[in-house]
Amino acid sequence: MEYRRLGRCGLKVSEVCLGTMTFGHGTEENEAARIVGTALDAGVIFFDTADGYSNGASEVMLGRALGARRHEAIIATKVFNPMGTGPNDSGMSRRHIMNAVEGSLRRLGTDYVDLYYIHHVDVQTPLEEMLRAFDDLVRHGKIRYTACSNYEAWRLMEALWTSDSKGLARFEAYQPQYSLVVRDIEEELVPVCGLKGLGMVVWSPLAGGYLSGKYRPGERAVAGSRSAENWAFPTRYFHPQHEAILAELVAVAVTLGRSPAQVALRWVLEQPQVASAIVGARTAEQLTDSLACTGWELPQATRERLDAVSALPRRYPRSMEDGMAARRDQAVRLTQPSRA
Repeated sequence: MEYRRLGRCGLKVSEVCLGTMTFGHGTEENEAARIVGTALDAGVIFFDTADGYSNGASEVMLGRALGARRHEAIIATKVFNPMGTGPNDSGMSRRHIMNAVEGSLRRLGTDYVDLYYIHHVDVQTPLEEMLRAFDDLVRHGKIRYTACSNYEAWRLMEALWTSDSKGLARFEAYQPQYSLVVRDIEEELVPVCGLKGLGMVVWSPLAGGYLSGKYRPGERAVAGSRSAENWAFPTRYFHPQHEAILAELVAVAVTLGRSPAQVALRWVLEQPQVASAIVGARTAEQLTDSLACTGWELPQATRERLDAVSALPRRYPRSMEDGMAARRDQAVRLTQPSRA
């Protein structure tokens, strides 16, 4: 297992982060304990949950599974989703943040969270209000680092500017969706994270199981999987040529003697700015297969094949400006007029 620095901060995380969204939704407590134990024994120290996962059950099950090994773990959780029926039981108001973190700490059985995310965009709460609440939680020792998920590039930049200009704790990580079939973040968000020193912790690197090896091009449901329960991969986000990408992934995996899941995860882990990839599992055996994405590298030719088949069309303004550096370098130097 490789351990990587999370952006510009001093925290190091395992390159594989165990996602626990299935805990309480397809994975019962005994199996959750097996999965967490398998992860820890393999060197995984990074665990991702959210208060809204199974209405808090995911946090409860993760906390119990870690038990006395809590000190080995980096725990990330999130705030935004409804945790009650009241008008202030969701969103990113100061009131909800302060209430939500206490609930997460209680369910997790810990007195601090290592990484606390804004889970979704809240257009009804000023950025400064939520950032000041996060800053207070850092100062009180209830959270160690702050982060956000699913922000557009402009909103992320505005949040970073607000934190820097007001002297508040600033985001150290960003959590986007990213996989071979969802590469949209490369246009704007990856450059922002590189410029500002944020570590990317990516979700759905297997595209909701689409790239796991269970499916073949044209298949939409497999017995015993989430797709059979209508809880499947979010195809509305996928590359228009996602079936061709899947076919190439399967072919590459056969050539390398690896599972499609291992190859898809390896591709993500070798991308710039990615500190860790969140890998979920319903069973310990599924996790064991995914963990074999560590300890090796894709051959360059293989990476180029996957890059090519999954590349997105260049969009304006980048499509117009791509060649401008070369144009500048090749410009003819005009002769200065002589002075009589």
